[in-house]
Amino acid sequence: MPEKKPIGKITHYFDKISVAIIKFNKKVSVGEMIKFKGANTDFSQKIASMQFDHKDISSAKKGQEVGIKIKEKIHGSDKIYEIK
Repeated sequence: MPEKKPIGKITHYFDKISVAIIKFNKKVSVGEMIKFKGANTDFSQKIASMQFDHKDISSAKKGQEVGIKIKEKIHGSDKIYEIK
């Protein structure tokens, strides 16, 4: 599988509540599968929900920073990929 370009970057991670703040560089919607990959991170998950300004939203616009609940610990240098 050829290496894909990341679709966003982690700007903050709240480990106590397992929420990542992610700035996406393309439109992403609830229900899509994403993969987190880094030196110590490698897992995929479906976006179950996302929030912007503490309100639930169904999709994030390009360039928008949103909060996503995640199932495993991540690091700021991890990359985020889209899974088709």
